[in-house]
Amino acid sequence: MTETMKTSNRSDAEFPAIVAGEGDLPSYLSEHKPRIDALLQKSGAVLFRGFDLPGADNFDAAIAAYGEPNFPYAESLSNAVRVNVTDRVFTANEAPPSTSIYLHHEMAQTPIYPSKLFFYCEIAPGKGGATPLCRSDVLLDKLAEQAPDLVAAFAEKGVRYTNVLPPEDDAGSGQGRSWRSMLSVTERESAEARLNDLGYDWQWMEDGSLRMTSPRLDAVRMLPDGRKVFFNQLIAAFRGWSDKRNEASKSVTFGDGTPIMPEDMAAAIQISDALSYDLEWQAGDVALVDNFLVMHGRRPFAGKRRVLASLIL
Repeated sequence: MTETMKTSNRSDAEFPAIVAGEGDLPSYLSEHKPRIDALLQKSGAVLFRGFDLPGADNFDAAIAAYGEPNFPYAESLSNAVRVNVTDRVFTANEAPPSTSIYLHHEMAQTPIYPSKLFFYCEIAPGKGGATPLCRSDVLLDKLAEQAPDLVAAFAEKGVRYTNVLPPEDDAGSGQGRSWRSMLSVTERESAEARLNDLGYDWQWMEDGSLRMTSPRLDAVRMLPDGRKVFFNQLIAAFRGWSDKRNEASKSVTFGDGTPIMPEDMAAAIQISDALSYDLEWQAGDVALVDNFLVMHGRRPFAGKRRVLASLIL
């Protein structure tokens, strides 16, 4: 078993860390968890390559062996359409292959989010389909150099996110999960009660869709070790939150309701593109990502691609 890191000038740690091995991944995760967690804290992402992992059940067993609490998709406020394969494992996103899913911290647009993510490549894409990864602490440092007043505004004001959710899942959109699925309800009254509990503003649309606006959420977060990160969904919202119900320009504001302009986000988007590392999947790969430290996305692809995911509380 060898542990290496990808050469990178993107951070003070090489990124991502790569554990190359063979044999049983569940056993390796169980036996070497402290070492894996140290790698994860330093790098933000760990890629396990070369292990024997032939399917979703084996991936589920590997997650269980890691030994941390599961965050079920059904209990999340994710706006992506996904399909459960096991209790712990679900498809990463059911959006069409031509759809770009831009960099984001998982569920940072909600008050409830996971601490870590597992990804598993069951079928490698024929063309494209990489998962871009970006260190959010490095991005924030570089953005603070270019636009210190903007970073200060994000830290002080936070952000609010608005989504219009359909009454039924729309798999043609990267944010097409229905309000019934997201809120685990069937009736409007139950949806309203859940949103009130979570501090959301909401409005029913004529077609049965639900417009919901989050409470004020952090855009900059401090980690326990003192690092600050650009923890939000701003890049994804500005670049990709557009479908027949949503307009990117109307999806986010500062926490006080004042607008965030496209020119405000231009530097952050440019820096994130320069910092991104494209994880080119091979069948059997498993990646563990620190959701507080690293943003992820999905490149468009052609041919078959099946990447599964799981969330850790």
